Amino acid sequence: MKKYLTIEDTIGNTPLVRLQRIAAEQCAKNNNVILAKLEGNNPAGSVKDRAAISMIRQAELEGKIKPGDTLIEATSGNTGIALAMAAAIRGYKMVLVMPDNLSMERRAAMKVYGAELILTPAEEGGMEYARDLALTMQKEGKGLVLNQFANLANPLAHIHTTGPELWEQTEGKITHFVSAMGTTGTITGTGTYLKIQKPSIEIIGAQPAEGASIPGIRKWSKDYQPEIYKPELIDRFESIGQLEAEEMARRLAKEEGIFAGISSAGALVAAVRTSERVKNATIVFIVCDRGDRYISLGIF
Repeated sequence: MKKYLTIEDTIGNTPLVRLQRIAAEQCAKNNNVILAKLEGNNPAGSVKDRAAISMIRQAELEGKIKPGDTLIEATSGNTGIALAMAAAIRGYKMVLVMPDNLSMERRAAMKVYGAELILTPAEEGGMEYARDLALTMQKEGKGLVLNQFANLANPLAHIHTTGPELWEQTEGKITHFVSAMGTTGTITGTGTYLKIQKPSIEIIGAQPAEGASIPGIRKWSKDYQPEIYKPELIDRFESIGQLEAEEMARRLAKEEGIFAGISSAGALVAAVRTSERVKNATIVFIVCDRGDRYISLGIF
């Protein structure tokens, strides 16, 4: 009898594709290739699907939760959507705490999966305020906070899946790995695995330039820096401006047929800069989600 997949089985193993037009002349000149890891192909539409299912599975293994329990998480969007899907798959109630200035598409997607949303005033502290509220709710016995910012199952998801996939897909030829930095789970986990395989691989983190507000790219204050973050792992930081990220998002769709979010475009900006300064390189950047969840922001 044929064994059919479940939706959970479709998380990961996303395509890695070569850019054909953006920076093509420059890549040809320096003998480089820029490759995009299409994480929007995950079932809930982002790289966060990997961490979400990993955190829930680990909490189950440790006996912290059982189906029917309530999970709580502060989120800026993609993790919330991924957790809402993962909770639906495995039978949990999901409460998501998020700033009220995030896109309507992301709110709607969370609700579709059955999650309860608690919106916090963005002007009162954004994600920091949301994180504090989630922890307060946990203390009040309203559910378990998985805490993507401190949960080792977050980067472990990328040590076990994203990193090995990139190593195999590039046949070990990857020389530079570029990722936007939010919770830092993707860059920490993937970077850890790749450095073990080949210490010379350069890990490049995209951070927001002064004054930029790019969904999915953060620069945390010391008091709120994610516990999973390993700054010593990052070889180079690239500051990404608001307008250049938005323009690159439009170019990525029009010139490459890849409809991606603004943080993905920010990572591409960093990848193109990398290609300008190196030769004979295989540069991989993470396309962390799809662009359709940002349409209401007006950048497209």
